[in-house]
Amino acid sequence: MPSLSAFLLVAFMFACGGGRTTTTTPLPPTTLRQAAAAHNINIGAAADSPYLGDASYAAILGSEYSQLQTENEMKFGIIHPGVSTYDFTGGDALVSFAQAHTMVVRGHTLVWHNQVPVWVTSGNYTSPQLSTILQDHITTVARHYAGKVYAWDVVNEAFNDDGSMRDTIWYDQPGIGFAGTGTKYIEQVLNWAHAADPSAKLFYNDYNAEPVDAKSDAIYAMAQDFRTRGVPLDGIGFQLHIDLTFDNPATLASLTSNLQGFAALGLDLHITELDIRLQDSSAASFNAQAKLYGEIATIWVQQPSCELFQTWGFTDKYSWIPKFFPGWGGALPFDANYQKKPAYASIKNAL
Repeated sequence: MPSLSAFLLVAFMFACGGGRTTTTTPLPPTTLRQAAAAHNINIGAAADSPYLGDASYAAILGSEYSQLQTENEMKFGIIHPGVSTYDFTGGDALVSFAQAHTMVVRGHTLVWHNQVPVWVTSGNYTSPQLSTILQDHITTVARHYAGKVYAWDVVNEAFNDDGSMRDTIWYDQPGIGFAGTGTKYIEQVLNWAHAADPSAKLFYNDYNAEPVDAKSDAIYAMAQDFRTRGVPLDGIGFQLHIDLTFDNPATLASLTSNLQGFAALGLDLHITELDIRLQDSSAASFNAQAKLYGEIATIWVQQPSCELFQTWGFTDKYSWIPKFFPGWGGALPFDANYQKKPAYASIKNAL
Protein backbone atom coordinates (compact mmCIF):
# COMPACT_ATOMS: atom_id res chain seq x y z
CA MET A 1 0.00 0.00 0.00
CA PRO A 2 1.55 3.40 -0.99
CA SER A 3 2.90 5.43 1.85
CA LEU A 4 1.40 8.78 2.73
CA SER A 5 4.59 10.53 1.64
CA ALA A 6 4.43 8.92 -1.82
CA PHE A 7 0.80 9.94 -2.19
CA LEU A 8 1.60 13.51 -1.25
CA LEU A 9 4.53 13.61 -3.74
CA VAL A 10 2.32 12.51 -6.64
CA ALA A 11 -0.35 14.99 -5.66
CA PHE A 12 2.23 17.78 -5.53
CA MET A 13 3.56 16.90 -9.00
CA PHE A 14 0.15 17.08 -10.60
CA ALA A 15 -0.70 20.28 -8.77
CA CYS A 16 2.46 21.88 -10.18
CA GLY A 17 2.07 20.42 -13.66
CA GLY A 18 4.53 17.57 -13.12
CA GLY A 19 4.15 14.64 -15.43
CA ARG A 20 2.89 16.77 -18.28
CA THR A 21 4.82 17.53 -21.47
CA THR A 22 4.27 21.02 -22.81
CA THR A 23 5.19 22.09 -26.31
CA THR A 24 5.71 25.62 -27.48
CA THR A 25 5.39 26.81 -31.03
CA PRO A 26 8.20 29.21 -32.01
CA LEU A 27 6.93 32.68 -32.66
CA PRO A 28 7.20 33.78 -36.31
CA PRO A 29 9.90 36.35 -37.02
CA THR A 30 8.75 39.91 -36.59
CA THR A 31 11.57 41.56 -38.57
CA LEU A 32 13.59 40.87 -41.69
CA ARG A 33 16.61 40.60 -39.44
CA GLN A 34 15.07 37.74 -37.46
CA ALA A 35 13.96 35.96 -40.61
CA ALA A 36 17.43 36.17 -42.18
CA ALA A 37 19.12 34.98 -38.99
CA ALA A 38 17.25 31.68 -39.28
CA HIS A 39 19.23 31.02 -42.48
CA ASN A 40 22.51 32.40 -41.10
CA ILE A 41 22.63 35.19 -43.66
CA ASN A 42 22.78 38.93 -43.25
CA ILE A 43 19.97 41.18 -44.40
CA GLY A 44 21.41 44.53 -45.41
CA ALA A 45 20.66 47.98 -46.73
CA ALA A 46 22.82 50.73 -48.18
CA ALA A 47 22.74 53.83 -45.99
CA ASP A 48 23.91 57.44 -45.89
CA SER A 49 24.73 59.15 -42.60
CA PRO A 50 22.69 62.37 -43.15
CA TYR A 51 19.52 60.26 -43.10
CA LEU A 52 20.27 58.98 -39.60
CA GLY A 53 18.80 62.25 -38.31
CA ASP A 54 15.43 61.06 -39.64
CA ALA A 55 14.06 59.17 -36.61
CA SER A 56 11.93 56.77 -38.66
CA TYR A 57 14.84 55.99 -40.99
CA ALA A 58 17.17 55.25 -38.08
CA ALA A 59 14.62 53.14 -36.21
CA ILE A 60 13.86 50.90 -39.20
CA LEU A 61 17.48 50.57 -40.29
CA GLY A 62 18.60 49.60 -36.80
CA SER A 63 15.82 47.09 -36.13
CA GLU A 64 15.06 45.46 -39.48
CA TYR A 65 18.61 44.99 -40.79
CA SER A 66 21.69 43.15 -39.53
CA GLN A 67 24.10 44.92 -41.90
CA LEU A 68 24.55 48.32 -43.42
CA GLN A 69 26.70 49.33 -46.35
CA THR A 70 27.89 52.83 -47.05
CA GLU A 71 26.01 54.01 -50.11
CA ASN A 72 28.36 56.91 -50.87
CA GLU A 73 30.55 57.92 -47.98
CA MET A 74 33.42 55.49 -48.51
CA LYS A 75 33.76 56.23 -52.22
CA PHE A 76 37.01 57.89 -53.33
CA GLY A 77 35.60 61.35 -54.09
CA ILE A 78 33.99 61.74 -50.67
CA ILE A 79 36.46 60.05 -48.39
CA HIS A 80 39.63 61.37 -50.12
CA PRO A 81 38.69 64.86 -51.37
CA GLY A 82 42.21 66.32 -51.46
CA VAL A 83 45.70 65.11 -52.28
CA SER A 84 46.59 64.67 -48.61
CA THR A 85 43.10 65.01 -47.15
CA TYR A 86 40.85 62.22 -45.92
CA ASP A 87 37.35 62.77 -44.56
CA PHE A 88 36.08 59.80 -42.56
CA THR A 89 33.18 61.69 -40.98
CA GLY A 90 30.31 60.04 -42.83
CA GLY A 91 31.77 56.56 -42.82
CA ASP A 92 32.61 56.77 -39.13
CA ALA A 93 29.06 57.89 -38.30
CA LEU A 94 27.63 54.86 -40.08
CA VAL A 95 30.09 52.52 -38.37
CA SER A 96 29.15 53.96 -34.98
CA PHE A 97 25.45 53.51 -35.75
CA ALA A 98 26.05 49.91 -36.82
CA GLN A 99 28.02 49.13 -33.67
CA ALA A 100 25.28 50.62 -31.49
CA HIS A 101 22.70 48.40 -33.21
CA THR A 102 24.77 45.19 -33.41
CA MET A 103 25.10 45.39 -37.17
CA VAL A 104 28.04 44.50 -39.38
CA VAL A 105 29.43 46.96 -41.93
CA ARG A 106 30.30 46.38 -45.57
CA GLY A 107 32.54 48.90 -47.34
CA HIS A 108 31.84 50.31 -50.79
CA THR A 109 34.03 50.89 -52.80
CA LEU A 110 37.83 51.21 -53.01
CA VAL A 111 38.28 51.30 -56.81
CA TRP A 112 35.64 52.65 -59.21
CA HIS A 113 35.71 54.76 -62.34
CA ASN A 114 32.98 57.09 -61.04
CA GLN A 115 33.03 59.59 -58.17
CA VAL A 116 36.77 60.07 -58.54
CA PRO A 117 37.80 63.55 -57.29
CA VAL A 118 38.86 66.28 -59.69
CA TRP A 119 42.32 66.44 -58.16
CA VAL A 120 42.86 62.91 -59.53
CA THR A 121 41.04 63.16 -62.87
CA SER A 122 42.59 66.53 -63.78
CA GLY A 123 46.01 65.96 -62.27
CA ASN A 124 47.70 64.72 -65.47
CA TYR A 125 49.38 62.01 -63.44
CA THR A 126 51.58 59.35 -64.97
CA SER A 127 50.81 55.67 -64.44
CA PRO A 128 53.46 55.31 -61.69
CA GLN A 129 52.03 58.36 -59.93
CA LEU A 130 48.47 57.01 -60.19
CA SER A 131 49.68 53.69 -58.83
CA THR A 132 51.13 55.44 -55.78
CA ILE A 133 47.95 57.48 -55.30
CA LEU A 134 45.69 54.43 -55.49
CA GLN A 135 47.85 52.27 -53.24
CA ASP A 136 47.93 55.05 -50.65
CA HIS A 137 44.16 55.44 -50.88
CA ILE A 138 43.42 51.74 -50.47
CA THR A 139 45.92 51.34 -47.66
CA THR A 140 44.75 54.38 -45.71
CA VAL A 141 41.03 53.65 -45.99
CA ALA A 142 41.24 49.90 -45.39
CA ARG A 143 43.50 50.35 -42.36
CA HIS A 144 41.25 53.05 -40.93
CA TYR A 145 38.32 50.61 -40.98
CA ALA A 146 40.24 47.44 -40.13
CA GLY A 147 38.23 45.45 -37.60
CA LYS A 148 35.14 47.58 -38.32
CA VAL A 149 34.40 46.75 -41.97
CA TYR A 150 34.21 42.98 -42.48
CA ALA A 151 34.02 43.04 -46.30
CA TRP A 152 34.89 45.44 -49.12
CA ASP A 153 33.78 45.92 -52.67
CA VAL A 154 37.41 46.38 -53.67
CA VAL A 155 36.77 46.85 -57.40
CA ASN A 156 33.43 47.96 -58.80
CA GLU A 157 32.18 47.66 -62.39
CA ALA A 158 35.45 47.00 -64.21
CA PHE A 159 33.87 45.12 -67.16
CA ASN A 160 31.72 46.22 -70.09
CA ASP A 161 28.55 44.25 -70.82
CA ASP A 162 30.33 42.38 -73.65
CA GLY A 163 32.93 41.10 -71.21
CA SER A 164 35.74 43.41 -72.30
CA MET A 165 37.60 45.61 -69.84
CA ARG A 166 36.09 49.03 -69.21
CA ASP A 167 38.31 51.97 -70.18
CA THR A 168 38.95 53.87 -66.94
CA ILE A 169 41.51 56.08 -65.27
CA TRP A 170 42.67 53.08 -63.23
CA TYR A 171 42.92 50.61 -66.10
CA ASP A 172 44.15 52.40 -69.22
CA GLN A 173 43.52 56.16 -69.06
CA PRO A 174 46.41 55.99 -68.31
CA GLY A 175 45.96 53.29 -65.65
CA ILE A 176 48.22 52.21 -62.79
CA GLY A 177 50.69 50.40 -65.03
CA PHE A 178 48.70 47.46 -66.40
CA ALA A 179 46.94 48.93 -69.44
CA GLY A 180 46.14 46.26 -71.99
CA THR A 181 46.81 43.39 -69.59
CA GLY A 182 43.22 42.57 -68.70
CA THR A 183 42.52 41.87 -65.04
CA LYS A 184 46.09 42.38 -63.86
CA TYR A 185 45.26 45.75 -62.30
CA ILE A 186 42.37 44.17 -60.38
CA GLU A 187 44.78 41.57 -59.06
CA GLN A 188 47.13 44.32 -57.95
CA VAL A 189 44.52 46.27 -56.00
CA LEU A 190 43.21 43.11 -54.35
CA ASN A 191 46.73 42.43 -53.12
CA TRP A 192 47.02 45.99 -51.80
CA ALA A 193 43.69 45.68 -49.99
CA HIS A 194 44.64 42.35 -48.46
CA ALA A 195 47.95 43.75 -47.24
CA ALA A 196 46.15 46.68 -45.64
CA ASP A 197 43.57 44.53 -43.84
CA PRO A 198 44.25 40.78 -44.02
CA SER A 199 41.07 39.94 -42.08
CA ALA A 200 38.60 41.67 -44.44
CA LYS A 201 36.73 39.73 -47.10
CA LEU A 202 37.45 41.13 -50.55
CA PHE A 203 34.82 41.27 -53.32
CA TYR A 204 34.49 42.15 -56.96
CA ASN A 205 31.10 43.86 -57.55
CA ASP A 206 29.15 44.46 -60.79
CA TYR A 207 25.74 44.83 -62.45
CA ASN A 208 24.15 43.00 -65.42
CA ALA A 209 26.08 39.87 -64.52
CA GLU A 210 23.35 38.04 -62.60
CA PRO A 211 22.22 35.60 -65.32
CA VAL A 212 24.85 33.81 -67.38
CA ASP A 213 26.01 36.23 -70.08
CA ALA A 214 29.18 37.67 -71.60
CA LYS A 215 29.89 39.85 -68.58
CA SER A 216 29.32 37.09 -66.03
CA ASP A 217 31.49 34.75 -68.12
CA ALA A 218 34.34 37.29 -68.03
CA ILE A 219 33.96 37.77 -64.28
CA TYR A 220 33.87 34.00 -63.81
CA ALA A 221 37.07 33.54 -65.85
CA MET A 222 38.81 36.18 -63.73
CA ALA A 223 37.59 34.63 -60.49
CA GLN A 224 38.61 31.15 -61.54
CA ASP A 225 42.07 32.40 -62.48
CA PHE A 226 42.47 34.33 -59.22
CA ARG A 227 41.33 31.40 -57.08
CA THR A 228 43.69 29.04 -58.89
CA ARG A 229 46.66 31.34 -58.31
CA GLY A 230 45.84 32.39 -54.75
CA VAL A 231 44.92 36.00 -55.51
CA PRO A 232 42.93 37.27 -52.48
CA LEU A 233 39.42 37.34 -53.95
CA ASP A 234 36.85 36.07 -51.45
CA GLY A 235 33.58 36.74 -53.20
CA ILE A 236 31.44 38.25 -55.93
CA GLY A 237 28.83 40.95 -55.44
CA PHE A 238 25.78 40.91 -57.72
CA GLN A 239 24.09 44.30 -57.80
CA LEU A 240 20.67 43.32 -59.19
CA HIS A 241 19.29 46.73 -60.17
CA ILE A 242 16.37 45.29 -62.12
CA ASP A 243 12.76 45.77 -63.25
CA LEU A 244 9.84 43.37 -63.62
CA THR A 245 11.14 41.96 -66.92
CA PHE A 246 13.62 39.99 -64.81
CA ASP A 247 10.71 37.82 -63.66
CA ASN A 248 10.68 35.06 -66.23
CA PRO A 249 11.60 31.39 -65.77
CA ALA A 250 14.58 31.44 -68.11
CA THR A 251 16.20 34.43 -66.40
CA LEU A 252 15.64 33.06 -62.90
CA ALA A 253 16.99 29.65 -63.93
CA SER A 254 20.05 31.34 -65.41
CA LEU A 255 20.58 33.28 -62.17
CA THR A 256 20.43 30.02 -60.20
CA SER A 257 22.89 28.33 -62.55
CA ASN A 258 25.25 31.31 -62.43
CA LEU A 259 25.30 31.28 -58.63
CA GLN A 260 26.05 27.58 -58.60
CA GLY A 261 29.02 28.12 -60.90
CA PHE A 262 30.56 30.84 -58.77
CA ALA A 263 29.85 28.91 -55.58
CA ALA A 264 31.74 25.93 -57.00
CA LEU A 265 34.86 28.12 -57.07
CA GLY A 266 34.60 28.46 -53.28
CA LEU A 267 33.48 32.09 -53.41
CA ASP A 268 31.09 33.90 -51.09
CA LEU A 269 28.14 35.41 -52.96
CA HIS A 270 26.43 38.66 -51.98
CA ILE A 271 23.42 40.49 -53.36
CA THR A 272 24.74 43.99 -52.87
CA GLU A 273 22.39 46.55 -54.43
CA LEU A 274 19.01 44.96 -55.13
CA ASP A 275 16.08 47.14 -56.11
CA ILE A 276 13.16 46.46 -58.44
CA ARG A 277 12.00 49.65 -60.14
CA LEU A 278 8.42 50.21 -61.28
CA GLN A 279 6.75 52.49 -63.79
CA ASP A 280 3.60 53.00 -61.73
CA SER A 281 2.32 52.59 -58.18
CA SER A 282 -0.64 50.34 -58.90
CA ALA A 283 -1.52 47.42 -56.65
CA ALA A 284 -0.78 45.08 -59.55
CA SER A 285 2.75 46.45 -59.92
CA PHE A 286 3.43 46.26 -56.19
CA ASN A 287 2.22 42.65 -56.13
CA ALA A 288 4.35 41.74 -59.15
CA GLN A 289 7.31 43.38 -57.48
CA ALA A 290 6.66 41.43 -54.29
CA LYS A 291 6.54 38.19 -56.25
CA LEU A 292 9.93 38.88 -57.84
CA TYR A 293 11.53 39.94 -54.56
CA GLY A 294 10.30 36.68 -53.04
CA GLU A 295 11.59 34.57 -55.93
CA ILE A 296 15.05 36.10 -55.68
CA ALA A 297 15.13 35.69 -51.90
CA THR A 298 14.09 32.04 -52.27
CA ILE A 299 16.87 31.37 -54.79
CA TRP A 300 19.30 33.09 -52.48
CA VAL A 301 18.59 31.11 -49.32
CA GLN A 302 18.72 27.84 -51.24
CA GLN A 303 22.38 28.46 -52.18
CA PRO A 304 24.64 27.93 -49.13
CA SER A 305 27.34 30.26 -50.49
CA CYS A 306 24.92 33.20 -50.58
CA GLU A 307 25.68 35.11 -47.37
CA LEU A 308 24.01 38.47 -47.90
CA PHE A 309 20.67 39.73 -49.18
CA GLN A 310 20.95 43.49 -49.46
CA THR A 311 18.86 46.25 -51.04
CA TRP A 312 20.17 49.62 -52.25
CA GLY A 313 18.53 51.57 -49.49
CA PHE A 314 15.26 50.42 -47.98
CA THR A 315 12.80 53.31 -48.37
CA ASP A 316 11.56 54.95 -51.55
CA LYS A 317 11.99 58.28 -49.76
CA TYR A 318 15.73 58.21 -50.44
CA SER A 319 15.98 55.93 -53.47
CA TRP A 320 18.36 56.79 -56.31
CA ILE A 321 15.99 55.41 -58.93
CA PRO A 322 13.81 58.46 -59.82
CA LYS A 323 16.87 60.61 -60.49
CA PHE A 324 18.72 58.09 -62.65
CA PHE A 325 15.68 56.40 -64.25
CA PRO A 326 13.17 59.21 -64.93
CA GLY A 327 9.62 57.92 -64.83
CA TRP A 328 10.54 54.97 -62.64
CA GLY A 329 10.36 54.56 -58.86
CA GLY A 330 8.87 52.55 -56.01
CA ALA A 331 11.82 50.17 -56.03
CA LEU A 332 12.24 49.32 -52.33
CA PRO A 333 10.40 47.36 -49.60
CA PHE A 334 9.29 50.47 -47.67
CA ASP A 335 7.44 53.35 -49.32
CA ALA A 336 8.34 57.02 -48.92
CA ASN A 337 6.25 57.18 -45.72
CA TYR A 338 8.02 54.15 -44.25
CA GLN A 339 5.02 51.90 -44.73
CA LYS A 340 5.76 48.27 -45.55
CA LYS A 341 4.91 47.36 -49.13
CA PRO A 342 3.93 43.85 -50.28
CA ALA A 343 7.62 43.28 -51.10
CA TYR A 344 8.46 43.41 -47.41
CA ALA A 345 6.24 40.47 -46.51
CA SER A 346 7.38 38.56 -49.58
CA ILE A 347 11.05 38.91 -48.61
CA LYS A 348 10.38 37.95 -44.99
CA ASN A 349 8.30 34.93 -45.95
CA ALA A 350 11.00 33.71 -48.36
CA LEU A 351 13.72 34.14 -45.79
